[in-house]
Amino acid sequence: MTDVGAGDLEGRRAVVVGGGSGIGEAVVRELERRGAEVTVGDVAGVGSLPCDVTDEASVAAFFAPFDGLDIAVNCAGVSGTYGALADLSLDSWERTIAVNLTGTFLCLREEIALMGAGGSIVNISSGAGLRGFANLPDYVASKHGVIGLTRAAALEHARSGPRINVVAPGSIRTPMLEAFCGGDEGALDRMGRMSPIGRLGTPEEVAAAVGWLSSDAASFITGVVLSADGGVSAA
Repeated sequence: MTDVGAGDLEGRRAVVVGGGSGIGEAVVRELERRGAEVTVGDVAGVGSLPCDVTDEASVAAFFAPFDGLDIAVNCAGVSGTYGALADLSLDSWERTIAVNLTGTFLCLREEIALMGAGGSIVNISSGAGLRGFANLPDYVASKHGVIGLTRAAALEHARSGPRINVVAPGSIRTPMLEAFCGGDEGALDRMGRMSPIGRLGTPEEVAAAVGWLSSDAASFITGVVLSADGGVSAA
């Protein structure tokens, strides 16, 4: 069987912010499989370089050593606080926005400065960036914001800068989703069966979409939202 995409990113310099676990970790493996030289940034700094996306100085320090980049993927995120908007504290709101939206902005600003035409940036949003979900106001707002930010940046840099796209995963079995469900296998199974495909997605399936958008096969694609959601957005 042909190893699809293997070697097509050979020699490309890539960063994955939020690459320490879940979708980000799978993206790191996918880009490396395709031949890219990947630097990982994560708030924990375990097996990666420290990068706290809520801290402008930390983000600047992470990107400072680079003299150029070919690929960047922004995966850092939190699930937010489940509950009614009326009960959501300002601290919880600001924390979710800081990680999911402002963090993407801070990284994107540094990445664009390091890339010219031919580069690729992929931001990770969510199916919650395309539709509303009750009792997740901070998460939904932040992920809608990532999509709007991506589209605006893509238009600004369409002729002279990198391609900038966004992947919107559906329900993907990651440590973050498992924690959100409290480790309840029944809840995870029910969540998976809600998609037309009838199961949860895997981080590797999302990473494959990111790898393709990062490659020259997607050279005419910028400003798009690629849903990796098992058909939810088609319903």
